[in-house]
Amino acid sequence: MRIVCLGSGNVATHMALAFKSAGAELLQIWSKTLSHAEVLAVQTGAIATDKLKEIDRNADLYIIAVKDDAIAEIADGLKGIEGLIIHTSGATSIDVFIPAAIKHFGVLYPLQTFSKSKTVDFSKIPLCIEAGTAESQVLLKEIAKAISPLIYEVSSADRKLLHLAAVFACNFTNHLYHLSQEILQQSQLSFDLLRPLIMETAEKVQTALPYDVQTGPAVRDDKQTLERHLELLQNMPELAEIYKTLSKSIKKTYL
Repeated sequence: MRIVCLGSGNVATHMALAFKSAGAELLQIWSKTLSHAEVLAVQTGAIATDKLKEIDRNADLYIIAVKDDAIAEIADGLKGIEGLIIHTSGATSIDVFIPAAIKHFGVLYPLQTFSKSKTVDFSKIPLCIEAGTAESQVLLKEIAKAISPLIYEVSSADRKLLHLAAVFACNFTNHLYHLSQEILQQSQLSFDLLRPLIMETAEKVQTALPYDVQTGPAVRDDKQTLERHLELLQNMPELAEIYKTLSKSIKKTYL
């Protein structure tokens, strides 16, 4: 299988490397910033380019892995291509391809958080797929199986909800880790102290539903502790508002 990857960020990097490991041939890496394309091209044995008009038009698969607001523009630059063209966004509808009159198109959304510096095992990543035609759906499913056995057929509407849930579960949670670190820094306490707690919390929800394992002062309606925490946050009004909002949500859920 011959692949062109349009994008050079976190998702593009991991997907390109995953397909290369599966035996695919990476023909080109495109990026608006040529130096970024060159980095991934070296890793995959591909040719780097920053010009859409130079894209090889005879590949089997074109992976658009860029910011959501750039997908339509890139799709428009691929008009007339016969190969399967997909994007990797969780929040963008498959309909983004329609204005460009793309013949074979779809979505392959890897439900995972990616950082270039950390290797991931694609065989453990759920891949959510959707295609414009039944024929393309069959092809996309076979392509996805090359890098993961966890294939789910998910509509654009459901994928948007899935992406929203992922933001709560991952992005917001990671930001809360950062805020926790800022609180600890006030007394030069190490974030390492929280790592075992974070691991135990994550491990619990691998075998139980989050609702069943909630702990903390809010679920107990421990008013004195809640008040003491807010006193500690009196010089950090933004964090105090987050604390009150989340505590209120927990109490509303359980009490």
